[in-house]
Amino acid sequence: MTYTPPPSFTTRPTLTGTFGMSASTHWLATATAQAVLERGGNAFDASVAAAFVLHVVEPHLNGPGGDLVGIFQTADAAGPTVLMGQGPAPAAATIEHYRGEGLDLVPGAGGLAAAVPGAVDAWLLLLRDHGTWELADVLAYAIGYARDGHPLVAGAAATIARVADLFREDWTTSAALWMPDGELPAAGRIMRNPAYADVLDSLVHASCTVRDDGPVGRAARIDAARTEWRTGIVAHEASAFLAQPHRHSGGSTHAAVITADDFAAFEAGYEPPVTREFRGRTIAKAGAWTQGPALLQVLGMLDPLDDDLLDPSQEAGAHTILEAQKLAYADRDAWFGDADVDLETLLDEDYLAERRGLIDDRASAEFRPGGLPGLTPFRPPLRTSYDAPAVGTGEPTVAKTGETRGDTCHLDVIDRWGNIVSATPSGGWLQSSPTIPALGFCLGTRLQMTWLEPGHASSLVPGKRPRTTLTPTLVLRDGRPEFAIGSPGGDQQDQWQLLALLRIIVGGYTPQQAIDAPALHTSALPESFWPRTWSPAGAVVENRLGDDVIAGLERRGHVVTRAGDWALGRVSAAGRDASGVLWAAANPRGMQGYAAGR
Repeated sequence: MTYTPPPSFTTRPTLTGTFGMSASTHWLATATAQAVLERGGNAFDASVAAAFVLHVVEPHLNGPGGDLVGIFQTADAAGPTVLMGQGPAPAAATIEHYRGEGLDLVPGAGGLAAAVPGAVDAWLLLLRDHGTWELADVLAYAIGYARDGHPLVAGAAATIARVADLFREDWTTSAALWMPDGELPAAGRIMRNPAYADVLDSLVHASCTVRDDGPVGRAARIDAARTEWRTGIVAHEASAFLAQPHRHSGGSTHAAVITADDFAAFEAGYEPPVTREFRGRTIAKAGAWTQGPALLQVLGMLDPLDDDLLDPSQEAGAHTILEAQKLAYADRDAWFGDADVDLETLLDEDYLAERRGLIDDRASAEFRPGGLPGLTPFRPPLRTSYDAPAVGTGEPTVAKTGETRGDTCHLDVIDRWGNIVSATPSGGWLQSSPTIPALGFCLGTRLQMTWLEPGHASSLVPGKRPRTTLTPTLVLRDGRPEFAIGSPGGDQQDQWQLLALLRIIVGGYTPQQAIDAPALHTSALPESFWPRTWSPAGAVVENRLGDDVIAGLERRGHVVTRAGDWALGRVSAAGRDASGVLWAAANPRGMQGYAAGR
């Protein structure tokens, strides 16, 4: 692979001595994590403090009513662990009920799309078990920004403008919070959210009921806050408010089915990762309730090939990568979900060799899942269009034009002791469903990633998690963490990470060079977000890939959309090099990625 230097404005690597962190997110969250680390907190304290700030300052990208997938490794652990913060479908969320409401898809906005919120409980669990700070100290940053105010970022202002009519006409509680004087707020306006500050205060107050000053007392204090979250004002106010019929995507009116009992029944947890060896590294991902194993499938298909076919900057490499991804994501949509997924077969060398054999010199326009013994692959509805108004959806994806339509957050942190965290919080965007006035936030819409066709691993089933797109990554070398990496971007998250991984591991790029390099992704997959359309043979590329490469892809049959020079990819990473120096690298696109260290 040949590295072409990017323009001078791009972010440069930050070499550090005591910590490294990067984020595709808000500068106030980055500053919060940095402050915690400089005050002696570890990577877990810093991640949790930053995450709660993100709920306040980037409400169009994530919220307390959303979800979380993380992967981490403590300094003394033998291997990584997955942090599971994805809540399930409520007990009354049945296919029969949704079909009875006249729906053929779970809506992309509105309370019927709400899974049980999982992010807050997951962050508190991580803080309890691996952090060192008290809850009050960790939440102080978010409480301050919510109560005293913060400047509204341009992305949030643009999101509010896109859904302003919906807020004025139907979601009036959202209008009261985000358009307090009836007008669109300009970027930079100081915004306050006292209701959410009160919610966070209630968690701190619940924790203060435990008086033991030792480590057991600290854990009990955080557990008291977790209980308050699951059984207190949040659960009761959210379920009661969303039981009132309200407008959903598509324009129809429905009441949500989530109840206080659904909140109380869920707890975040830990799971073992799924791993695969690739060119001397171990790549660790969350299980098939995420899209993570599809990345491992792609790496397995590419591993035996010549290096030129793994180079995204060459025509043959870009074509091969796009075709391998189509095959892996067809398997994702056919087999993945919160079920007993046969990952042993899906990641088997013989199976991947068979899949690799389907790649030829032409772009496929077919949906081609692989077969598993005795089973029939699910074939989702393959719509190229969907005739319904996209009310309030604002999905965390990139449009086929390359335009960002909202997004997600991601952060990576490594500290002086060797603890490392990669986490992708999302959901509960301000445009997801009506704001719950007593709470200052809304619930998420992750159930839109389930199907209303029964019998599939990703069908809507009460108590089952939707198959999420959130997919952080940990890379190990000789059994020890080398770096954490991840990206916002819906269906593109692992596609953009793949490019960086190939350029770092195979091409010898530095992490910052790999993140800066031209990006591309396939759109030839059923989107995970409402209205779940697909683009047969579709490929989206940055113009910097070059006219010759792009023309070559088109000759091979790819239906190419040029997205602009710096439009695709939101990757960030942090790690430790062979000499022990900590580093961080961040995405320059959109000027919303940060690398920090000392």
